[in-house]
Amino acid sequence: MDTSKKSEPPLSVEMVQQRANPDRSPSASIYVPEQGGYKEKFVNAVEDKYKCEKCHLILCNPKQTECGHRFCETCMNALLRLLPSKLLCFESLLSYGIVPNTAAPQTMERVLALCRTNIGKQIAANLMHLRTDCQFEELPCPRADCKEKILRKDLPDHVEKTCKYRETTCKYCKSQVPMIMLQKHEDTDCPCVMVSCPHKCSVKTLMRSELNAHLSECINAPSTCSFKRYGCTFQGTNQQIKAHEASSAVQHVNLLKEWSNALENKVALLQNESLEKNKSIQTLHNQICSFEIEIERQKEMLRNNESKILHLQRVIDSQAEKLKELDKEIRPFRQNWEEADSMKSSVESLQNRVTELESVDKTAGQGARNTSLLETQLSRHDQMLSVHDIRLADMDLRFQVLETASYNGVLIWKIRDYKRRKQEAVMGKTLSLYSQPFYTGYFGYKMCARVYLNGDGMGKGTHLSLFFVIMRGEYDALLPWPFKQKVTLMLMDQGPSRRHLGDAFKPDPNSSSFKKPTGEMNIASGCPVFVAQTVLENGTYIKDDTIFIKVIVDTSDLPDP
Repeated sequence: MDTSKKSEPPLSVEMVQQRANPDRSPSASIYVPEQGGYKEKFVNAVEDKYKCEKCHLILCNPKQTECGHRFCETCMNALLRLLPSKLLCFESLLSYGIVPNTAAPQTMERVLALCRTNIGKQIAANLMHLRTDCQFEELPCPRADCKEKILRKDLPDHVEKTCKYRETTCKYCKSQVPMIMLQKHEDTDCPCVMVSCPHKCSVKTLMRSELNAHLSECINAPSTCSFKRYGCTFQGTNQQIKAHEASSAVQHVNLLKEWSNALENKVALLQNESLEKNKSIQTLHNQICSFEIEIERQKEMLRNNESKILHLQRVIDSQAEKLKELDKEIRPFRQNWEEADSMKSSVESLQNRVTELESVDKTAGQGARNTSLLETQLSRHDQMLSVHDIRLADMDLRFQVLETASYNGVLIWKIRDYKRRKQEAVMGKTLSLYSQPFYTGYFGYKMCARVYLNGDGMGKGTHLSLFFVIMRGEYDALLPWPFKQKVTLMLMDQGPSRRHLGDAFKPDPNSSSFKKPTGEMNIASGCPVFVAQTVLENGTYIKDDTIFIKVIVDTSDLPDP
């Protein structure tokens, strides 16, 4: 044992009493359970307002919400830990203020409870008695190694007289040793105990602390030849080893030669292996160079594709502007449609009249002139109908595109041909898809969603990545920036359980993704690991090779432009 180690000073009766009664100070508080409320038996029934809403026990360190509900402190912490951060109801719970309740603890200190020990007759006392006064309460021994539990009244006698771990003085080295370790200390560890040499040399007795130094010099100590690593197997005492080394020099030189030859063979073998590995390294280096060239070529193709995509996006935006203009023209064309219907009925009546006139006597000159006039009118009406049909078909196409636009901050995006589109993403043909634009209002923010079916960033190859994008709109000059509305991203469950997967975030006002766009759109922001592909493809989120993605932008606190 190391005598330089400082031992713990012996415990006095006063120190034991202080450890057994840690709450006897004027600022002591009542006994606090580890979890939940008090489980004591009370003399009188306690009102329900002093009971926890979760564990239904008497309140311990009560906390109260603004709505009036009371919980134990540990119960409230457990509730807050169990609520998943992704559920929308989590914020509604946190919106209530949670404040300490100071009236309940003062009332509880005056409530009488039955002593838990049940020693003798049951004693009615307040909760402070359980922690500070009850002499029959079992307490652990204040020594860390001792696991016994002793009644409070017997604890001083246990610490001074019967505890196996109480300190005692070694009669040899005078150090403090636990009573249970004294015998082992004297037999194996104490440096001042007198021992004899285990090899029975001329030295009869010496201190244990000097034994190791003696064994290294003892003439009877067993040892091996110093040429053992080279193959010599001789063993004997130190004295015999010295004689052996003096008489076996030639044998040791031969062993050294054999060891040297074996070492040279190993060096030659390692040199050959090194040459082979150098050749492999050169081959791998050439392959890496070719791969780097191919990667650069692919990067250049990606840059070209991105520029094409941006161009197409600009074209789409310009078409969206035209759709807005065409939307204003829809009403007049609806009137034209009604006029066209009336013209069709007129044409049909004219055709009937022509048929009747053709049956009239061909000699009637007036009939011939009427027929020519009607044919002229029919030709003019046919031309007008053709023009109206073309314009109506164009308006119908534009109207269908306008019908998919949303102006309430909610986007439901239907993605067909999931398997084919994901395979294109895996092969690097089409890494991501953009949704149609949607708006927070007719004069609000313009936005869209972007999805990587094979993942992006740290979710590439394992997850579906989903992002939210701010686009440049017509009324950006009238809107507040940066964009601050809460965004919720969801993958719709098409099964009967409707267990949609979702995540929500508040935009970072310092991020460039939410500042006023200077280009066609800002950098996307969202979830690279939105949902694992195993979860997506093994659940009920894909039906008829189609998935639905929903994006909700909170517009409740959005001011009018």
